[in-house]
Amino acid sequence: MTDRRVSGIYGILPADLDTDDLMGRAEAALKGGLRILQFRDKKQGYNRALKRAKALRALTADYDACFIVNDSVQMALDARADGVHLGRDDMPNLTQLRVDAGHDLIVGVTCRGDAGLARHVLREGADYISIGAVWATQSKPEVPAIGLPRLIKARELFPDADICAIGGINLSNIVQVKAAGADCAAVISGLFAADDIELTAARLVALWDAA
Repeated sequence: MTDRRVSGIYGILPADLDTDDLMGRAEAALKGGLRILQFRDKKQGYNRALKRAKALRALTADYDACFIVNDSVQMALDARADGVHLGRDDMPNLTQLRVDAGHDLIVGVTCRGDAGLARHVLREGADYISIGAVWATQSKPEVPAIGLPRLIKARELFPDADICAIGGINLSNIVQVKAAGADCAAVISGLFAADDIELTAARLVALWDAA
């Protein structure tokens, strides 16, 4: 995959699933039309996590979907992922990252509502920034909700950036997120906690594409 732009519905897999459940939910979302999938796994050791990442890489390749690894540049490279998503606490020097990892790797950075950080990482070569939590979320209850107005403001401040909205996004508000100017919308429980993940993914994609 050579396109480093991110757009549409961006699924973030829950981190505490056993491997069969993880793969089953991932494939259901991909069958529903999801085209960006992020893997998080910090608790079970690098080798186990890498094995899971490689399995997800193979699965996403079957569906021509973009595969992103959370936090670990090394795991993203070892798994041949399309990209890595970095938090502000685990962000290396982005200029050096490009030297080490090459220019094809998609790099996203969590900025929450911090315009200064967003400006810095975009200048240093980040491909996209995530803004949120737009609404309160059970996935990260410690993260304060910033609301749609801050998302709209981010769009105004960074008109050329790829912006990924995150936090409390689901079928009921996905259209508002796109209307606010987001290029993509990250969903966790709004997709992977659904009774029918494939159908929910299809509905999210359809709502986004029609908005």
